[in-house]
Amino acid sequence: MKNGELDSTDRHILYYLQQDARSTSSSDIAEKLGLSASTVRTRLNKLESSGVVRGYHIDIDYDLAGYPLYTKIICTAPIPDRGDLANRARTIQGVTAVREIMTGERNVYVNAIGRDHDDLDRITKDLAALGFEVIDEQIIRDEHVCPYHGFLDPDEDPDLDDEA
Repeated sequence: MKNGELDSTDRHILYYLQQDARSTSSSDIAEKLGLSASTVRTRLNKLESSGVVRGYHIDIDYDLAGYPLYTKIICTAPIPDRGDLANRARTIQGVTAVREIMTGERNVYVNAIGRDHDDLDRITKDLAALGFEVIDEQIIRDEHVCPYHGFLDPDEDPDLDDEA
């Protein structure tokens, strides 16, 4: 499978997995698409082996887990060092995600959690010690993730079928 060569079936499988990968079986998807479960499993194995599906991730409510502070730390990293620094930032206790931005001064976004402001201060200092310049810090109230609807044809809305 080459980059961008997903057919309609592949795109539908990705769409349904995005909604709830843990509770969605190959049989569930097969039923919605009118295919056999083995066909869906084969397609999913190809999506995984080609790297399109990189993993299945848990969605944690950090507040309920005892980490009430969720922050986005916006940093600048020297372009030649950006990838290495971003990778090293992942090892800091409390960091949950690191995003590299292609352009602009604000070229690394770090998501982090903490029990208190001291935790967040420590994370910021650890980032600075790695070589980041911390530009801004934003406390996040909540984050809402949704499936990417672009995997579907414009006239398709399988969510409507579920309500009928």
